[in-house]
Amino acid sequence: MRKMILGVAVCFIAGAGNAATRQSSSERKQEAQGSQAMCAMNEAHSQMNERGEKGMGFSQTATTHHFFLNSSGGVIQVEANDAADASDRSAIRMHLEHIAKSFQNGDFDIPMFVHDTVPPGVPEMKKLRENIHYSFEETAKGGRVVIFSSDADALAAIHRFLRFQIEEHKTGDAMDVR
Repeated sequence: MRKMILGVAVCFIAGAGNAATRQSSSERKQEAQGSQAMCAMNEAHSQMNERGEKGMGFSQTATTHHFFLNSSGGVIQVEANDAADASDRSAIRMHLEHIAKSFQNGDFDIPMFVHDTVPPGVPEMKKLRENIHYSFEETAKGGRVVIFSSDADALAAIHRFLRFQIEEHKTGDAMDVR
């Protein structure tokens, strides 16, 4: 009888150990899949930053992008992280002046190159370019492109475009219109 109870206990303990091992294995698979997904996201973001440096002409890690949505359109703002960095500040200003002119002409080649896709809102912004105004402004550490429209369809496209930028550049900026 003792041998039988001991045998049942050993089987129970072994079974519990196998269940714990299976659970741990399952958890490890989930963690590995999560890590792989994070690695892929980080790799995609790194590749975007590499294309950004080529397309924009300045370091993506020594500068900070912000995208703001407002009731009349929004703002694309880029600034050097170091206020004394005259080189990046100058490159930012040159790039944003170029962007304001290009967007006004319906040319969105740089964001399409940087993001390796046609950003949401771009087809409509091209079509409605006569209803959208882009202007460049200097800031102390870089500059901004102010995007303005009173056309409802253009505003919706502008906001889709800026939300995409917020997500892609991982800026943490507000996604709602302020």
